[in-house]
Amino acid sequence: MHSLRSRLAVLWVLSLVASLTVGGLLWSLYRQSATAQAGRAEAVVTRACELVVDRWRFYAAGWGGPAPGRQDEKFRADMQTVLELALPSGTLLEAGIWRPGEGVLASIGAHADELAPMVAMAAEDDDSPPGVNRTETGEPFTLTVCPLNGPIAGLVAYAALPPLGAAATALQAALAVLLGLMLAISGLLTWLHLDWGRRVSGIEVALAHHEAGDLPRLPPTGERELDRIVSALNLAGARLAEARHRSESLAAEVAQAQRLAALGRVAAGVAHEIRNPIAAMRLRAENALAADDTRRRAALEAILAQIARLTRLTGELLTMTQKREVRRESVALPAFLAGCAADHPGVRVEAPPDSTATLDPSLTRRALDSLLANARAVGAAHIVLSGRTGPEGTTLDVTDDGPGVPEALRATLFEPFVTGRAEGTGLGLAIARELIEAQGGRLDLANPGGNGAGTVFRILLPVPTS
Repeated sequence: MHSLRSRLAVLWVLSLVASLTVGGLLWSLYRQSATAQAGRAEAVVTRACELVVDRWRFYAAGWGGPAPGRQDEKFRADMQTVLELALPSGTLLEAGIWRPGEGVLASIGAHADELAPMVAMAAEDDDSPPGVNRTETGEPFTLTVCPLNGPIAGLVAYAALPPLGAAATALQAALAVLLGLMLAISGLLTWLHLDWGRRVSGIEVALAHHEAGDLPRLPPTGERELDRIVSALNLAGARLAEARHRSESLAAEVAQAQRLAALGRVAAGVAHEIRNPIAAMRLRAENALAADDTRRRAALEAILAQIARLTRLTGELLTMTQKREVRRESVALPAFLAGCAADHPGVRVEAPPDSTATLDPSLTRRALDSLLANARAVGAAHIVLSGRTGPEGTTLDVTDDGPGVPEALRATLFEPFVTGRAEGTGLGLAIARELIEAQGGRLDLANPGGNGAGTVFRILLPVPTS
């Protein structure tokens, strides 16, 4: 539950559960209240009916005359008086006196015509024994029918209480308010869900359609909380752009400084490597001018040797500046290493039989020639050229038992013109690393050697991608 949408959904479900719970409680309270009201109403109308019977008994005591008819106004007025004496004024109760075939003779209340059929049904109920009160509880009235025993046969008194709708009305109002609140909460949560989703999607689209490495200027969304995030993103974008600009400026300055430093090192190295042969040739030439033919010949041979050294130097410099065109192919690793070691007598080859490697044979062989020549030049007696293949690619090691690489040269060993031998140009290892890096590989000093440990130069050629 780490997203706003899921949290809003949980809030919606919780509000629904809370609303259903409160509605259930209100309905239960209403049912209990309705039951209590029904019991109270039954007791009230029964008591009222009994009061009418009591007043009728007082009225009918000593009656001896014939039974009056419906049209007897005096009898009807007397019945009305009996009802008014039985019931207090201002009551909600309705009461009356009814006789079969004649209907309601006297009544209190405005619903006599509506109550007459109910009184007739209750009075003529065959399931109840005669002369017993009968009560009907429910809608729309709670009604009690009481036989008026005496000289006039068939007279029945009734008392009725209209339904008290306050509880139902209050429940209906509460349920309506609850439903309205539930709909309002649901609508608000849905609107929040859609609105926040739309605004967040707008930010995502703006960020997704912008170029990498930079942040766009996002417009405000209209939501205070989101706009705080948008402002923070815009501020971060401005700082990022400024930092990027400063970084590019510093990178350009560093690159320029590195180029100048590299140019200075190359110029110093070239000047040093050229100055020594030129000085030697000049000295030989001056000596030859004042010497005999034999010494002149020796001087010319020395000059030619220095010229060869200069030619080799310029060739190596041109090799460093040439563009490498990589042409990889699958080769049998033992045969390839044996071919590389053929030009270097005494080199032992180690490779798993039937192993194959994918590499550029020409560039890799030239790099291995430089490493093997360097191992021989430092005076190593035993040199091992080994190779193996694995998931990461092909690994080639040149191991020798020479004196090792001095600690002062390890950090700059592969830079041009760095050498520990007076007669070396310092370009062999630099050229070898460039030949390997042109294939996407690495050439490292895996073990500097010395103290009885062998010096190991390691080449790693990764598996080429399609």
